[in-house]
Amino acid sequence: MRLLLELKRRGTIAAVAEALHFSPSGVSQQLILLENEVGVKLLERIGRGVRLTEAAEVLADYAERILTELEQAETEVRAVEGQVRGTVRIASFQTAGLALITHMLDVLAHETLLRIELTQAEPERALPALLAREFDLMIGEEYPGVPQSVSRDVHRVDLCEDAMLLALPRELPAGSICCPPDDEHVSIRHAADVPWVMEAPGSLSRTWATALCRAAGFEPNVQFESEDMLLHRELAQRGHAAAFVPAMLNTAIAGGPVPYPIGQSRTVFTAVRHGSESHPALMAVRAALADAARHL
Repeated sequence: MRLLLELKRRGTIAAVAEALHFSPSGVSQQLILLENEVGVKLLERIGRGVRLTEAAEVLADYAERILTELEQAETEVRAVEGQVRGTVRIASFQTAGLALITHMLDVLAHETLLRIELTQAEPERALPALLAREFDLMIGEEYPGVPQSVSRDVHRVDLCEDAMLLALPRELPAGSICCPPDDEHVSIRHAADVPWVMEAPGSLSRTWATALCRAAGFEPNVQFESEDMLLHRELAQRGHAAAFVPAMLNTAIAGGPVPYPIGQSRTVFTAVRHGSESHPALMAVRAALADAARHL
């Protein structure tokens, strides 16, 4: 039933297999077994893919409710027990990991029955993986004008606002708009004629950054693509590209380029599945992350 629910969410057997670490044939076999147990047709062939029948849609909705009820039951049992214990699997994007995770671990060091597992994952991957129960908590980001997708299955709590800054190469190409000496008057337009480093197309940050450059009157010349924000900062520091650098990164690791404020911030938040937000271990982790955010 869980595989059926993931098929409803993801659309293809291959995507379900990749998300849950099955082989595609293994997913197909389990769904055939489920179909035999239920006694009605659950999948219809559409070209090379499949789609859920009406009966499968009904069963997937029940699967979602059952899994949520099980999670709520475990949460309430742990709450009665009152101990912070168990394993919490966290997905975090890079800069949040650098700025928040070590402080969180320091706060939780006395919780000897608690095990923290961390995976670096961008929000676009982390959210569906959270819903698929691959993670218990994700640290996500939301940019102005690019709202993060909302799911009724997710309980979200905002951690902090993180200012986005503009890092420019020390020397701009001949014929480009010159940077004024007064930092207060530096704008995105001053990077109209230089190469840029950004994250991959389709990512939240790339969508936001591209829209910001277009609003300033130019199409960014993206010469470098990477999810590694340390590389973004290094390329700007060495004069190879312009970059948008989060203040959180400069707080976590000193020594980067001197960035300019642009008057925009991203929202950093935590999310867990509904039904698990009162789990003592998740509450402890969230409290420790909030404490880390306050110390930025």
